[in-house]
Amino acid sequence: MTLLSIDEIKALVEQSKGLCVSVYMPTEKLGRETRQNSIRFKNLMKEAEAQLDQAQLRHTTALDFLRPAHELDRDEFWQHQDDGLALFITDGFFRYYRLPLPFEEFVAVSDQFHLKPLMPLLSGDGLFYVLTLSQQQIQLFACTQHGLSQVELTDVPQSVDEALQNDRAEDIQYRVNTSKGGTDNSFTRSGSYHGVGNPDMDRDKEFILQFFHQVDRGLQTVLQGQNAPLVLAGVEYLLPIYRQANTYPNLIEEGITGNSENLKPEELHEQVWPIVEPHFQQSQDAAIELYRELAGTGQTSTELQEAVTAAYYGRVDRLFVANGQQQWGRFDTETNQLEVHSDMKPGDEDLLNMAAIQTILNGGTVYAVEPEQVPESAPLAAVFRY
Repeated sequence: MTLLSIDEIKALVEQSKGLCVSVYMPTEKLGRETRQNSIRFKNLMKEAEAQLDQAQLRHTTALDFLRPAHELDRDEFWQHQDDGLALFITDGFFRYYRLPLPFEEFVAVSDQFHLKPLMPLLSGDGLFYVLTLSQQQIQLFACTQHGLSQVELTDVPQSVDEALQNDRAEDIQYRVNTSKGGTDNSFTRSGSYHGVGNPDMDRDKEFILQFFHQVDRGLQTVLQGQNAPLVLAGVEYLLPIYRQANTYPNLIEEGITGNSENLKPEELHEQVWPIVEPHFQQSQDAAIELYRELAGTGQTSTELQEAVTAAYYGRVDRLFVANGQQQWGRFDTETNQLEVHSDMKPGDEDLLNMAAIQTILNGGTVYAVEPEQVPESAPLAAVFRY
């Protein structure tokens, strides 16, 4: 998968010129069910063609416009999917993302890409990482509540041998694998590690610490600009050593101990979600409580005009937007005038989408939640910085 970051979002925003097609769909990953991917994709492409026709684009031109997406429609492509697929097409630009979110089917043609469904992967309510540690393999997984996907690590050493090229690597591997927790196939939540005062083990610990410093440096390149929680999983002896090397600011204190090589990805996800779920819930609960405390002071709003304008000018600190809802209209950035339409008209954009994008780009936090979770049951609710 491709990691989404603020820089990726900025790139998509910068490419939003002229007609922009955004397509979201859930995808099947295994077995015969993957055949449904192509059928679903073809139907969504027909919907995109229809919306381009409504935008008064000639049919032949619309087909050419969508050609880069149509070229993906091959069996090999559909057999290597994640939980969801997002595609973005504009004149001279095409990008797609396999992502660990089972998106609802959605097509939009507007003068901006529709990015609101991506918000759980960018902000305060959805994305986290798991780093699995073993002597022979380092793996990073990007996760949501629904699943996980492995992230390619090109600048991270995969083993002690590779990182240190030292004759003692094999000896250390033996010591670690036979230490407490090393032969346990099941995972348990980690506690504290206390050294036994053995000089050989102390030297081994320093040796592994050097390895983990290299892993941390490579990981910082991958996670640059991210603020999602990171959870460690591995043999109990290794976790406190990695914490010494870690420089990623959002490492969760609690980890998972055990032999990570014996766990399937879905089993790993099942073990780690209970650790991070309270983190997300606390963040969202705190944002709701802040909204309630500031309500009536002028620092909150559920008014579309006020919230969209404030988001555009970087005043929104926290924003709640309702999943699965759109509010079509236009915002004139020169006059700050807002037009709201009951149905999508040519040239419209989803104003909830715009507010979410501008909040993220200006350093705010977006919570894409179920409609009933938005304060005051409005389509959006904002907490202002000032």
